[in-house]
Amino acid sequence: MLQCHRTPDARAMMKGSEKYPDIRGKVLFFQEKNAVLVQAEIAGLPKNEPGFFGFHIHEGGNCDSTGFPNVGSHFNPQNNPHPLHIGDLPPLLSCGGTAFMNVRTCRFFVREIIGRTVMIHYGSDDFRTQPSGDAGEKIACGVIRAVLR
Repeated sequence: MLQCHRTPDARAMMKGSEKYPDIRGKVLFFQEKNAVLVQAEIAGLPKNEPGFFGFHIHEGGNCDSTGFPNVGSHFNPQNNPHPLHIGDLPPLLSCGGTAFMNVRTCRFFVREIIGRTVMIHYGSDDFRTQPSGDAGEKIACGVIRAVLR
């Protein structure tokens, strides 16, 4: 299993919505030379079938309200169609309510996503439907914050 053994450059502490209070976890961001390693470890996911959950970076920076209305749309400064938004990430795959994922992306630098949010959606992203992949209800959120060294 690939894991970084250094301090991340940013992190988002994930918290479930009022309807899904058991969801918790963290998403870590490690800046590499020309890419970012994203590492997610999430627990308490609902038992949906087939167990895929939409996973995106959204433009807004506030997870405080019911239903997360202040997170805005997918982070998409170049106004690309879905799934070419900078904030589009592969879906999480749950196993018994937990998910772990490592993915390397060249779509953004850590400095570009500080203050934005990571969202988990109840459904799987279909990678076709505009503007956001028809991933369904927002069930967990975390604000991306720089990690001070």
